[in-house]
Amino acid sequence: MNNFQKGMFDKIQKNTNIRPEEVYKVADSVKHANFSDEKTVRNLVKQLSQMAGKPLSKEKEDKIVQSIVKNKMPGDVNSLNNLFKK
Repeated sequence: MNNFQKGMFDKIQKNTNIRPEEVYKVADSVKHANFSDEKTVRNLVKQLSQMAGKPLSKEKEDKIVQSIVKNKMPGDVNSLNNLFKK
């Protein structure tokens, strides 16, 4: 793991309490996922929310799911962060 990856995983763990091993496990489970399928995306969003210990309101979950399904995810980290904060 290079310094950038280590720093990124350290930040993820600090902000969400999700260990890098858990991130790899989720990433591996969605390698071939259909992100245009709402049910698949919704399950992933719920799983990540539970792992992070950060409950999502139905409204926020819907907004995140629709953004992913419609392929309208922000292109940079700050915009992505703002999506999750709303």
